[in-house]
Amino acid sequence: MSNNQTFNDTVVRQFALMTVVWGVVGMLVGVIIAAQLTWPELNFGIPWLSYGRLRPLHTNAVIFAFGGCGLFASAYYVVQRTCQTRLFASPLASFTFWGWQAVIVAAAISLPLGYTSGKEYAELEWPIDILIALVWVSFAVVFFGTVGTRKVRHIYVANWFFGAFIIAVALLHLVNSAAIPAGWMKSYSVYAGVQDAMVQWWYGHNAVGFFLTAGFLGMMYYFIPKQAERPVYSYRLSIVHFWALIFTYMWAGPHHLHYTALPDWTQSVGMLFSLILLAPSWGGMINGVMTLSGAWHKLRDDPVLRFLIVSLSFYGMSTFEGPMMSIKTVNALSHYTDWTVGHVHSGALGWVGLVTMGSMYYLIPRLFGQKQMHSIKAIELHFWVSTIGIVIYIAAMWIAGVMQGLMWRAINDDGTLTYTFVESVKATYPFYVLRFIGGLLYLTGMLVMLWNVIKTATAGRAEPVPVPVTAAVAHA
Repeated sequence: MSNNQTFNDTVVRQFALMTVVWGVVGMLVGVIIAAQLTWPELNFGIPWLSYGRLRPLHTNAVIFAFGGCGLFASAYYVVQRTCQTRLFASPLASFTFWGWQAVIVAAAISLPLGYTSGKEYAELEWPIDILIALVWVSFAVVFFGTVGTRKVRHIYVANWFFGAFIIAVALLHLVNSAAIPAGWMKSYSVYAGVQDAMVQWWYGHNAVGFFLTAGFLGMMYYFIPKQAERPVYSYRLSIVHFWALIFTYMWAGPHHLHYTALPDWTQSVGMLFSLILLAPSWGGMINGVMTLSGAWHKLRDDPVLRFLIVSLSFYGMSTFEGPMMSIKTVNALSHYTDWTVGHVHSGALGWVGLVTMGSMYYLIPRLFGQKQMHSIKAIELHFWVSTIGIVIYIAAMWIAGVMQGLMWRAINDDGTLTYTFVESVKATYPFYVLRFIGGLLYLTGMLVMLWNVIKTATAGRAEPVPVPVTAAVAHA
């Protein structure tokens, strides 16, 4: 059988396996820094093990290494199946894999050494930024080339979300990373002052909006109907969800800059669009959950489906909490506290993490010619350990955050502060211990997954999957 008659699943396999590997690495670094916040002496006085250097390594590893590899694997798998054609420009697809791994390794070396632009989620210095841009352009060529050479007339909604995520991330990366080099690993942003902050949070919030939301909604719209063996609840709602989300997200960034030097009207625009965002976000969540209509019983026996559906409940919760925290009066309490950390992780661990794990549990056996994963019991264990870990983590951070906000605002009758900052740190300590325990449980689940994936991959054999010919002829 010639290459052109089979799907290119080699690159999907590579990205799927690295999703799990980088997941373990990124979450391990997260647990290490959670331990450092609880027991500061754990950095052993070594500069490149300090919290300030490991924290950006953790965020980059879980977002761009774990999440990014999951998105590449899903986008490449889904676009071939829904367009019923082989991946466009296979050598370029291979370059995106090796190029992306090179970006991750460069980040893992440069961030602990202290090379950083100081921009949240965009810390990597300019030579690495250029490599990211090259990989991303190649990703766009492969993806849109595949959509352009499709054998079916219709473009399935998951591809709309993947496409929007690819275009938006390219735009965000190019604008926010614009810098003047001042040496091999040193540069200065072309923006200054409050403009720099505004551009950074336009990027920062849309990294959440497009990388961590639109891309993973592409996964949701393919893998939930597939695993549930049910059509999407409302295809019309999925299109409304797409356009409303894509338009609204771009404007929400200023809510990160409440009570700063950013003009008040800009802060208010950010708040307004954040509140509007609740509608499309919940529309998507309801659409995903209602896809199970008539198949709710499957949740009892199918842990993979449970990963996917519970991820949506965390998506719904996070997208209610985000708009609420963007309201200025709420933000006055929550800003700079661990409530924000709790919010981020309910989205990252609950939504992004679980939907990625569920999608990989769907993909990996199929990519290695197996009917199912090596151990269903291990998937079950992973689900419960992770979910309990998430709940402990986010509940601890919510309580700590509200407590910090209240302690910082407490004032005596004579106008002096009731508590010193150190007292608020001391009161937070037990919750940092709980966060460490929650993170440790989540990492344990990921290690169980790694074992299960290795067993499945080594037991199976990667067989070429033929591109369906019937539909291609019907739509020729």
